[in-house]
Amino acid sequence: MGNRLSKIATRTGDAGTTGLGDGSRIDKDGLRVHAMGDVDELNSHIGALICEDIPELMKQELFSIQHDLFDMGGELCIPGYTLITEAQVLRLDALLAKYNADLPPLKDFILPGGSRAAAMSHVCRTVCRRAERAIVSVGKAEQINEAPRQYMNRLSDLLFVLSRVLNRYAGGSDILWEKERQR
Repeated sequence: MGNRLSKIATRTGDAGTTGLGDGSRIDKDGLRVHAMGDVDELNSHIGALICEDIPELMKQELFSIQHDLFDMGGELCIPGYTLITEAQVLRLDALLAKYNADLPPLKDFILPGGSRAAAMSHVCRTVCRRAERAIVSVGKAEQINEAPRQYMNRLSDLLFVLSRVLNRYAGGSDILWEKERQR
């Protein structure tokens, strides 16, 4: 891998195409490239979230998710290849159950915000939803594994739950949407 990354500026994409992991070239504005870019952007936002004051165990869990997202980018980059599995989706289900267990039930919608870390988790959630939509679009155009779509659906839910946990970790609570507020 080191040799492959020794030259970053290859100029092979100057004409608006990019190389996939199988050696084929596709347009940089194609559905698959959009999905890869959205997954990469999400990974970067999660990296920023990890830099915040959050529980150490949550950081480790988010590091693991970053590795999964890197794998997902690899799967999207190599048509027909599988890296994301049901086991990774089930791991997110377990994290959802763990973090949601001590939260009070929601009776109202909540607004993104509260602590900086919670707000960043909401940003991650919205980017995750965009990446999920991009993966759905790829799946409509060509055959892909269903686990990446499922993974992103669970991950966006987890990021929502983590935002609630992080507000409590910072000593605050959810920011409730006030449906009866003055307009």
